[in-house]
Amino acid sequence: MFMSKDIGIDLGTASVLVYVKGKIVLKEPSVVAIDKNTDKILKVGREAQQMLGRTPGNITAIRPLRDGVISQYEYTLRMIQYFIRRACGKSHNSFFFAPRVIICVPSGITEVEERAVLDASTQAGARKTYLIEEPVAAAIGAGIDITKPNGNMVVDIGGGTTDIAVISLRDVVVSESIKVAGDKFDEAIIRYVRRKYNVLIGERTAEAIKIRVGSAWQREEPTWIEVKGRCLVQGLPKVIRISSMEMPDALEEPITAIIEAVCSVIERTPPELIGDILHNGIVMTGGGSLLYGLDRLIESVTGVRTRVAKNAISCVAIGTGKSLELMNNIPEGVLNISRQRQSQNQKMFR
Repeated sequence: MFMSKDIGIDLGTASVLVYVKGKIVLKEPSVVAIDKNTDKILKVGREAQQMLGRTPGNITAIRPLRDGVISQYEYTLRMIQYFIRRACGKSHNSFFFAPRVIICVPSGITEVEERAVLDASTQAGARKTYLIEEPVAAAIGAGIDITKPNGNMVVDIGGGTTDIAVISLRDVVVSESIKVAGDKFDEAIIRYVRRKYNVLIGERTAEAIKIRVGSAWQREEPTWIEVKGRCLVQGLPKVIRISSMEMPDALEEPITAIIEAVCSVIERTPPELIGDILHNGIVMTGGGSLLYGLDRLIESVTGVRTRVAKNAISCVAIGTGKSLELMNNIPEGVLNISRQRQSQNQKMFR
């Protein structure tokens, strides 16, 4: 029997999650390995990630998405094609209709960036493509009922962007998207190790440090990690031991930027919704929200109860997938679910 599939894609800077039929079927790093001589893609996803920083001269492993948006269109297109084919099965020929696709994008995306995502999805084989903002998808995935006239605040910290939004009646009331998230945590750790220890480490090592001992708040019991890098004085390999006690200082700059953005959104939130937020608290999603103590630090600064959502990494993908059932009620050509709802609400009150 011929059929089509509806696919939800969380197109993240660090990883791509694909949602089909009530479950996440793919979770792969947003990395592509290319042969520079032939321009042929050799590996996509996890296998390509293992090549980062370890490739010979003719092969390069790249991340075609930066800061939450497409930075290298052609490779992003091929990556989306690869994931759609994986989600649909071995071949599109086994389905009569091409899939309908809903893709999650940062709330601060420009029209040009929006168009690039839509074009890439269409060329990758999607029959129709819809976009949904990350904080809306994150709220749905976290189990928040966004249909009520009740303010809910979501802080989604991904790989490339942090999206902060206050949502009520299915719409984003106030939002801010900054290009400071997990990648900037890694860069801050690399700079700190270079500055303090005169040792150069790579992105994957920095990420390991962030996951193992990264902290925004001092831990009750310090933890340690041994990492290898290149001594910038001698030019030789060197092993250093890094403590979790150093991490709040190392990560101070990106963490401060996120907290300032959270405070900015709260300052611009209508007073009635502030009361709801004080009652409901702030919900954190995304891989960056798992940084130890970040929720406690935000709660300490804002005075608002803050919690990390269950399945924080998958919340956006789950919310994107749950939005698939809404696609039957959205006219063809509508680019953004949240904006469509907003225009419908405006018509109702005229």
